[in-house]
Amino acid sequence: MESKTQKPQESSKKDWSLRDFEIGKPLGKGKFGRVYVARETKSKYVVALKVIFKEQIEKYKIQHQLRREMEIQTSLRHPNILRLYGWFHDDDRIFLILEYAHGGELYGLLRKTTYLSEKQAATYILSLTEALAYCHEKHVIHRDIKPENLLLDHEENLKPRLVFQYMNIQGLLIAVIVSCFRFLNKAVPVSDSKLHCYGRLKIADFGWSVQSRSKRHTMCGTLDYLAPEMVENKAHDYAVDNWTLGVLCYEFLFGIPPFEAESQKDTFKRIMKVDLSFPAEPQVSAEAKHLITRLLVKDSSKRLSLQKIMEHPWIIKNTDPSSICK
Repeated sequence: MESKTQKPQESSKKDWSLRDFEIGKPLGKGKFGRVYVARETKSKYVVALKVIFKEQIEKYKIQHQLRREMEIQTSLRHPNILRLYGWFHDDDRIFLILEYAHGGELYGLLRKTTYLSEKQAATYILSLTEALAYCHEKHVIHRDIKPENLLLDHEENLKPRLVFQYMNIQGLLIAVIVSCFRFLNKAVPVSDSKLHCYGRLKIADFGWSVQSRSKRHTMCGTLDYLAPEMVENKAHDYAVDNWTLGVLCYEFLFGIPPFEAESQKDTFKRIMKVDLSFPAEPQVSAEAKHLITRLLVKDSSKRLSLQKIMEHPWIIKNTDPSSICK
């Protein structure tokens, strides 16, 4: 399917139905339903259509959680957050109309490459930090950042595009049309003058997110990425997301989560003790390790702030603000 640049109308402006979409190939299957690539017939815009079965919603009593997820994600507008354009339902299913990220899950990329270069890792950590800073400003805690919930947007590399560059020469505005054709069918590095990357990173799943100014008590998320306060069933706040950035930075650079163990019990023990060590291979810079150790701190009040992450020497050294990957 060829995607167009015109986005579908917002949910509040239109009553959607399945007749408004051409359904394409399946993208994935989960506990509560399936995701398909689809094209809105009027605009020809390609989206991801998430189909959730009402029977499963009732069985697992997730009505409130799903409603909260939809309300939060619809309200967010950030280049590193997957858009939720709207939703509709029929007798048996709920359909979420989502932005389509052509590159798929970051998890799949990590399985192929094992680990990322420091420039790739720093670029993605910066992107996530900026997205989370935006969320936290809106009092949204994500609580489940992990590779499976991060998507890579390859849209600009899957279709021909026209880039209009304007130059002011002697008072005259001249439009120069630059034709760019890139056809990528799988996740391979995108060529950038200063960086090789795999596309722009987007936070996709807000199933465990919450919008609150006060501390929370629900233990939620995914085992390897849980902060110590969650493992110990203590109240938590935005700092759980900062912890997860440390876990992800480690995983990006070494290929495994830092507290991985043979059993859930042993993983919990390692997290609570912050039993952190760095393998000899692959070789990773001292600056990267410093950032990780400043994030994986048991006392949540002493973890590096999101602003300090953006200002960290390793981030500044290894990222390019003008990169197409941000």
